[in-house]
Amino acid sequence: MKIKNEKRKARGLHIIIVGCGKVGSTLVERLIPDNHDITVIDQRASSIQQLTDRFDIIGIVGNGASFSVQREAGVDQADVLIAVTESDELNLLCCVVAKRSAQCDVIARVRTPEYSAEADYLKEKLGLAMIINPDQQAANAIARILYMPTALSVNVFAGGQADMIRLKLPEGNVLTGKKIMDLGSERLSDVLICAVERDGEVVIPDGSFVLQAGDVIAFIAQIRNGRNFLKKTGFRTHQVRDTILLGGGRCAYYLARYLLEAGISVKIVEKDGKRCEELSNLLPQAIVINGDASNADLLGEVGIETAQSVVALTGIDEENILLTMYAREISNAKLITKVNRISFHQVIENLDLGSLIFPKYITSEAIVAYVRARAAQMHSDIETLVQLFSDRVEAIEFLVGEDTGVTGIPLAELRLRDQMLITCINHRGRIIIPRGQDVIRPGDTVIIVTTHTGINKIDDVLV
Repeated sequence: MKIKNEKRKARGLHIIIVGCGKVGSTLVERLIPDNHDITVIDQRASSIQQLTDRFDIIGIVGNGASFSVQREAGVDQADVLIAVTESDELNLLCCVVAKRSAQCDVIARVRTPEYSAEADYLKEKLGLAMIINPDQQAANAIARILYMPTALSVNVFAGGQADMIRLKLPEGNVLTGKKIMDLGSERLSDVLICAVERDGEVVIPDGSFVLQAGDVIAFIAQIRNGRNFLKKTGFRTHQVRDTILLGGGRCAYYLARYLLEAGISVKIVEKDGKRCEELSNLLPQAIVINGDASNADLLGEVGIETAQSVVALTGIDEENILLTMYAREISNAKLITKVNRISFHQVIENLDLGSLIFPKYITSEAIVAYVRARAAQMHSDIETLVQLFSDRVEAIEFLVGEDTGVTGIPLAELRLRDQMLITCINHRGRIIIPRGQDVIRPGDTVIIVTTHTGINKIDDVLV
């Protein structure tokens, strides 16, 4: 059965999304502003109806792995098929059917650890453009924060050579009251402050912008320089020594594995006894406690009051929020909260829950980056895309090809759009925090930060 929004008209890439759960819905929200032609498939008519009521898309009720259903969705003319149902096997089957019957690129969400460990093999043998694991991606994001606990978030660019770090300026910090242009004279010029949130508003600052206590800033730097900047400005840079993970799901498994490899001791609190046995076998170096994370006495016995970090990873957002609020009251731990539902993210952020991790955002970012690169001209490809400050700022890394309007011209002479900043140039492995006289060359990767959306190619930064 096909459900159609009558105002819909052809445009952009033809994208088929199989699965209208949290990830599928988030993808529709993220891709619609980029003017793509989207068709969604799901076996639940109610889920399809909710999306077609909100967005200018076509919905088809049916099994996304069925050839006839895919053909009804227009797979023969599709550019990309994205399978994000709750079943790994169904996602992979959807991609195989599409790949065998059409020429479209295919992307699968795969969460099972065994499949994720074989991602390269599956991509090659099944012809997948991308395999993405939300739990593994979220665990990576959390681990980066625990390696640098001062940060609210840490995103990696330039093949791991540059970090974009987001943090909150406390009262009395040496940066407060300073103009951004004055940081160079104080030997703090190895970083670039590229976005600031103040009183709920986000700006791309110029040199005259004055920093204040309470500002949430995002800056980019070569990894070594980023840590030096934090040290010079009074922030903690050493990774945590221990952590307590509240909840023992897939994300906790991936995270514990990363942290143990980094020499961080891990305790996991999980109320399902069978899952505790599995985790004990998979992670023999971790301490696994069978109990309810919402039991205050149990948390006291586990040592929450003296822990250096606490990560709330249960499957229930409300429980994660309450656990974080409780941990804040009784400890000085670095706090990280996983949130699956994103409808009330502005309210949640106002609760001061430490670092917030939205797995659906992280998953959609990687897929949107691929789709934008697919839609862009061949001479300018998106390498990385990160959305900051509740989706109000995008940081995009482009691989710059020949014959673009930005190459060979000093940056000071480029006519950039407003609220647009070129923040970093990776020239053959050398990270450059650019100044006005620097020049972009073909083959460089360039990171731009902007409040605009829908930037597909590097030439879009120009007026």
